[in-house]
Amino acid sequence: MGNRGMEDLIPLINKLQDAFSSIGQSCNLDLPQIAVVGGQSAGKSSVLENFVGRDFLPRGSGIVTRRPLVLQLINSKSEHAEFLHCKSRKFVDFEEVRAEIEAETDRITGSNKGISPVPINLCVYSPNVLNLTLIDLPGMTKVAVGDQPVDIEHQIRDMLLQFITKESCLILAVTPANMDLANSDALKIAKEVDPQGLRTIGVITKLDLMDEGTDARDILENKLLPLRRGYIGVVNRSQKDIDGRKDISAALAAERKFFLSHPAYRHIAEHMGTPHLQKTLNQQLTNHIRDTLPALRSKMQSQLLSLEKEVEEHKSFRPDDPNRKTKALLQMVQQFGVDFEKCIEGSGDQVDTSNLSGGAKINRIFHERFPYELVRMEFDEKELRKEISYAIKNIHGVRTGLFTPDLAFEAIVKKQIIKLKDPCLKCVDLVVSELAALIMKCTDKLTSYPRLREETERIVTTHVRDRESKTKDQVLLLIDIELSYINTNHEDFIGFAKMLKVIRRGWLTINISIMKGGSKDYWFVLTAESLSWYKDEEEKEKKYMLPLDNLNLRDVEKGFMSSKHVFAIFNTEQRNVYKDLRQIELGCDTQEDVDSWKASLLRAGVHPEKSQTMTSGDSVSMDPQLERQVETIRNLVDSYIGIVNKSIRDFMPKTIMHLMINSAKNFIHAELLAYLYEDQNSLMEESPEQAQRRDEMLKMYQALKEALVIIGDISTSTISAPLPPPVNNDWLAKEPSPPTASRAAATAAPPPVRPPVARGPAAGGPPLPLNPSPAFGVPSIPSRPGPPGAYGLPADPGAAQRMPSRPARIPPVIPG
Repeated sequence: MGNRGMEDLIPLINKLQDAFSSIGQSCNLDLPQIAVVGGQSAGKSSVLENFVGRDFLPRGSGIVTRRPLVLQLINSKSEHAEFLHCKSRKFVDFEEVRAEIEAETDRITGSNKGISPVPINLCVYSPNVLNLTLIDLPGMTKVAVGDQPVDIEHQIRDMLLQFITKESCLILAVTPANMDLANSDALKIAKEVDPQGLRTIGVITKLDLMDEGTDARDILENKLLPLRRGYIGVVNRSQKDIDGRKDISAALAAERKFFLSHPAYRHIAEHMGTPHLQKTLNQQLTNHIRDTLPALRSKMQSQLLSLEKEVEEHKSFRPDDPNRKTKALLQMVQQFGVDFEKCIEGSGDQVDTSNLSGGAKINRIFHERFPYELVRMEFDEKELRKEISYAIKNIHGVRTGLFTPDLAFEAIVKKQIIKLKDPCLKCVDLVVSELAALIMKCTDKLTSYPRLREETERIVTTHVRDRESKTKDQVLLLIDIELSYINTNHEDFIGFAKMLKVIRRGWLTINISIMKGGSKDYWFVLTAESLSWYKDEEEKEKKYMLPLDNLNLRDVEKGFMSSKHVFAIFNTEQRNVYKDLRQIELGCDTQEDVDSWKASLLRAGVHPEKSQTMTSGDSVSMDPQLERQVETIRNLVDSYIGIVNKSIRDFMPKTIMHLMINSAKNFIHAELLAYLYEDQNSLMEESPEQAQRRDEMLKMYQALKEALVIIGDISTSTISAPLPPPVNNDWLAKEPSPPTASRAAATAAPPPVRPPVARGPAAGGPPLPLNPSPAFGVPSIPSRPGPPGAYGLPADPGAAQRMPSRPARIPPVIPG
């Protein structure tokens, strides 16, 4: 039996499961357990009911088990059942247990045969059970019924895998004897997650329903289709027995009689049946828990250490202690201030790698979003030139102006500066929105005290809104300051003296007759005052500069032998334009280039030949001199607005930082506590969720401590059987395979894994164990004993000394 500590192992795991399930978490511990898997109507529920000795599981057609049932069997003097979800109630009538399972299942899944992975925890105390924990999982199916989703097969499969994939989970694969074992869904899914068979235990049900003349002897002796932990056969009640309310104790007696009287099973009858299965599972689960104890202990210790600091704070916790409230309020306000500043200034701890937030997002507003809004404020070029033209005309009045007026430039510049107000105010709004989000994020740590969080958010947000209005007033003041004085002496302003702004550059061909030197390519530069050409792009060697006064454009037909598209510039006063030429012909490679150059010359005041000098209505005059003045002012406005934008881009972040962000930080550090302190008693009322979390954490801590104490008492030298040697279970991957339990099929084609039959031990060592289960221990001697190692009997000399002295015999040879 080992020591007492080993007997406490399964109750210990049960206690841990209850503690973790009740608080809705597993503490990241995969507790050792046994999961029962099998197809629908494989007899899983009947096996569990036989363990308990009571009818308590729902029955019916289709999927009956629709939620995992964590069944904890505990050996006790009294008999009753308890559910974790209603722990205060003890169920003595097991019909009520069945009704509660059905009601709790429907509460989560509804009544439409849907399934859910949320487990139901049921604890059964009885003098007739051994300590054991099993998880009854929904039976595997392939066809949806009723209102079930069409993918019910995959849903059930995914649920099973959630449990049996864990290395700490033993798999009880239940297969009826009247189906092909090689096609067993339970063994197939077990093979997927446990290819070496280290965790899989086979159970063969419905042995009494096999066809006459067939039996499952070779299967149960682990010769045909072997498993490393072997198979155990059971006989459950038939549907007729269940409907007739046949007592389970009578059914167990009938099961015992069946194995003792059946010629194929009587020699292994002591190792078959529900009582032996329960004992075996108890021993194997106990051994499995023992094997996983080191890793489990290590995880528990690390979890305990992580909880200790928080537990220390809550051990002497008194909700109504005013000193505690004051201390907690001070700490939380200080932490809020630290978190807010870290979010603004940046911090190396807990870096968000998925999104920008806090100071990084505000920086993006300052240096990406706000400049973009300024650039986006595009001017309608045509409308702007029209406004400049009207301004010039209105300033000149009835007189014809000879010079470009300063007042027109100033009027247009002021109008453009006023347009900057909207993007500046929008920038303030964006920063306020981000600060509001930041305040909510930083108050997340105050969720334990809902009123404190709510009041903190309100007070700080109100302060930010107050500073918002002051910041906007300051921003508008900055705009008014820019409007108050147009500084044309600014070092970056191009001024009238520097107004020779280049409108266009590019290569053009001057068409001259061969007699006068022929056509040549030059690099042309067009400004508002002149058209110059150079030898090349370096613009070092100027060939000529042509003033734009009194110049017009005209179209020239393309020459017969020329590939160039040509236009001409001439003087309206019949003067020579270049040397002795009355017009100069300029060639481009494409018509698009010609049109582009014409548009650029038009901007500089050089118009087509037959254009009118005055148009009706509100159209802009095409007077060349006026056009040059418009171009000049347009360039001057562009230069000055660039200076203003640069200044605004620099001052906006500084203004917002000073008046809003830094002010909010100072307010939180210096004044927030005073606002909150007046009403600290109501603000520091703990939320129900926080109280529950604290209780759950203390329960978790206590459960972990108790578990470690119990684990520490267990002797590591406790006797336990080793895991059986590997077997050839490649048959699980083969399809089709020989039918299950058909003795006739077995004799027709002897399996390669079946050892030769002999009257004595083979020369190469002991024969393959018939039912290699490490948990069989030292049972009573069967009516037909096998060789050493058979049916789980120990084969080592030390174990043999503990057995009763009775000669072993080999089972008779099976004809074949």
